[in-house]
Amino acid sequence: MLTLGIDPGLARIGYGVVSSDGDTVALLDYGCLETHPGTPYPDRLKYIYDSVRRLVRRYKPDAVALESLFFFRNARTVMKVSEARGVIVLAIGTCHVPAFEYTPQQVKQAVSSYGMESKKNVEIAVRQILGVEEHITPDDTADAIAIALCHTFTGAYREAVLAEETDDCSD
Repeated sequence: MLTLGIDPGLARIGYGVVSSDGDTVALLDYGCLETHPGTPYPDRLKYIYDSVRRLVRRYKPDAVALESLFFFRNARTVMKVSEARGVIVLAIGTCHVPAFEYTPQQVKQAVSSYGMESKKNVEIAVRQILGVEEHITPDDTADAIAIALCHTFTGAYREAVLAEETDDCSD
């Protein structure tokens, strides 16, 4: 299974591509898309849309995992991030790839067993899981990889449960 994890944002959009065959998990690529505050807002959204479509077409993931939005104190910030996230969801949808959402707590729980982990500890957990020695920066990128891992682990669990439910033992 190939999963593209995305940490949505307007200024920085982290991404991570994780592969799993059921026994092993590997990090294939990661990075951060950036838009600049001085660029006209519609151009920033268009750049995000085009860049996410390029990532999906390049890696052909089985699924894209996104972090769901959390509460922002600043209404203006939440609107802009929501709009950027909408553009990301649209880009994924036009590529006909299923998208899944996870809360920050679900992601932290999946990679570190503690739903209130710090960003630094999430990055450390991601590196340990994947055997990566160098620091993964910025935080948005480490978060995106954690989101992909969350889906990978949740998806493996879901497949195991479905296999168990469909196991017909009748003669």
